[in-house]
Parts: sequence; C-alpha cells; structure tokens
Amino acid sequence: MTKAVREALEGVNEVELTVTGRKTGRQISRPVWFVQEEESMFLMPITGSDSHWYKNVRQTPMVQVAANGMALNTTATPITEPDRVHHVEAMFRDKYGPDQVEQHYPKRDVAVQLSLM
Repeated sequence: MTKAVREALEGVNEVELTVTGRKTGRQISRPVWFVQEEESMFLMPITGSDSHWYKNVRQTPMVQVAANGMALNTTATPITEPDRVHHVEAMFRDKYGPDQVEQHYPKRDVAVQLSLM
C-alpha cells in the first residue's frame, strides 16, 4: 500500500465506491463502510448478495475507491466462502461495533476484497 493511500484512509470510516452499472454501463458512486487488513480493503454489501453494487462488481470487477482526495482504481474480488465472510464480518464488528453491524447489515452472506497495491 502506498503512503498516499495509507494516509488517505487513516481515521476514515467510509470511502466512496464507484462501480460500473451492469445494465446501464454508467459509473455509480456510493459511500460504503470498509475495513483493512494488510494490503487489502474489505467491503460488505448492506443487503449481501442482493445488493446492486455487489451484482455490478460481479459483472465488472474494476472499481474505484476514494477518500480524502485520494482515488484508487483497483479490482474487486467477491468473497463467498462462509469462513472468509465471517472473518470480514468480525473485522466490521471490531471497527464499527456489533450493534451497528446488526442494524445496518441484515444479510451477511458475501463480502468483497480490494487490493490496495
């Protein structure tokens, strides 16, 4: 992870995620919560595998994440293995609190990994 990316994400609770619409081909942006581990960022779609941005990522994995003036184009890799999804969920609970995860993430069946390299 570059120093610029590390500094841009320091103390940040959400990033702007831009995906390509699977039907329209348009760029669609939305704020999302995230966690980091080593050289990766992990996202959890609020409505799990039913989330539109998750479905878009499955079709077009090239995404952009932005925070504090930094923008990074990277590839999104869906995570569907229950053990890995649970690990990402645990990191979300540690960062945002168990009550927030329960409240904001009713379906936790998938996650997404982004390389920060």
